[in-house]
Amino acid sequence: MSHHLVEVQDLHYAYPDGTAALRGISFRFTHGEAVGVVGANGAGKSTLLLHLNGCLSPASGKVRVGDVQVTPKTLPEVRRTVGMVFQDPDDQLFMPSVREEVAFGPLNAGLTREEVETRVALALDTVDASHLADRPPFRLSGGEKRAVAIASVLSLDPSILVMDEPTANLDPYARRKTIELLRSFHHTRIIATHDLDLVLDVCTRTLVLHRGQVAADGSPGEVFQDEALLAACHLEKPFRMQACPVCGAATKAE
Repeated sequence: MSHHLVEVQDLHYAYPDGTAALRGISFRFTHGEAVGVVGANGAGKSTLLLHLNGCLSPASGKVRVGDVQVTPKTLPEVRRTVGMVFQDPDDQLFMPSVREEVAFGPLNAGLTREEVETRVALALDTVDASHLADRPPFRLSGGEKRAVAIASVLSLDPSILVMDEPTANLDPYARRKTIELLRSFHHTRIIATHDLDLVLDVCTRTLVLHRGQVAADGSPGEVFQDEALLAACHLEKPFRMQACPVCGAATKAE
């Protein structure tokens, strides 16, 4: 069975105050899929992602990566396979320099110094951030921090990339560069986002969450053309599928 596979079976989770965040979610993602996880605020997107590499443990149900069920005992193996990029890069960046930040994971995985240097150089080059290597992360722009956070995950050579709001708070140029980067990856990609135009650009599959449950699972074009579904889930069409306020024309999704 492919180690790229991610399978969730009847997943339930409630926060300590009793708020039910996930209520019986099930799906199966396979090798090379690019999946957009969308939903209104509070739908359960971030909570779901935090289960995929064991940051949260389910109240009931199962999460499986390849042949391995995600449990406290399997976390080291799971986290070598599933790389997580958090919504706020400041939650992920803590080393004095970008070079040390990107090297942190491989060093702690026991790689040799030479292997680490090779991975750091490749990861920074992939996100077009080699020129930032000696800069302190806290002095970078939002887009630069996002690139370094992605590089710090890529340096661990994961098979699956899980990203929470990768274009949040980016200027138009940084957003476009991030989308181009995401399109270039051959990893299995699971992307939670409010940026539905990103989903059209990057993803081949869309999972819609509503009140902790799966409301729809299909291609972006099918999902975003279902106006009744979008209304029920408190979502709007991607901007480029909305009618032009001048001529009334809209672009159809592929």
